Amino acid sequence: MDILEVKNLCKVYGNNEIKINAVDNISVNVKKGEFVTVIGESGSGKSTLLNCIGGLLNPTSGEVYIKGKNIYSLDEEERTIFRRQNIGFIFQSFNLIAELNVEQNIIFPILLDYKKPEEKEVDEILNILGLLDRRHHLPSQLSGGQQQRVAIGRALITKPMLILADEPTGNLDTKTGEEVIELLLKASELYNQTILMITHNLKLTNYSKRIIKIVDGKVKVDVKNNNNRGN
Repeated sequence: MDILEVKNLCKVYGNNEIKINAVDNISVNVKKGEFVTVIGESGSGKSTLLNCIGGLLNPTSGEVYIKGKNIYSLDEEERTIFRRQNIGFIFQSFNLIAELNVEQNIIFPILLDYKKPEEKEVDEILNILGLLDRRHHLPSQLSGGQQQRVAIGRALITKPMLILADEPTGNLDTKTGEEVIELLLKASELYNQTILMITHNLKLTNYSKRIIKIVDGKVKVDVKNNNNRGN
């Protein structure tokens, strides 16, 4: 089953005189449970692609279907709600709320929908990410790796079908980065989630089942990763 379908997606900046095709007619399908890494040089269009897929940036043309729903057929408010309930985002900069502790940061997306988090589920995520003894700490009291674990927990708490990760280890050292990816994989496998991750670290492609390479806004390579550590 395809969780994600991207059809003829384009994002153009500028006009006819100075025109940049940041995403140039990309079509990609991703199946449920797949872990796909997207690689490419800086400026290749991979982050723009991810932001369009996640509904954070309106494409110039094309369609994005998540579990059969064309997210750009929704109005802005509907898309915001759909995104919050169905997509988990993990960014390089963590984007934690400084005034909230670990547990509060993790459950924040649930509170936005005026729902009450299940204590058992919160404890489960804190345990998986090794944060049980840090649940009442503020972000400023955590290491970079711990902050990124909180960001992963926040992305997982609503049990979204799709996780979009944009350079999630970019601010971490190699060892910590690999530990974070292993934790993300462990958690996503538990909840049978799909991951689409952008990275400049080619070592991290070893964790994925499929590698897509973007060059000048186009898909140049889309292959199964036979060296995947899970194979």
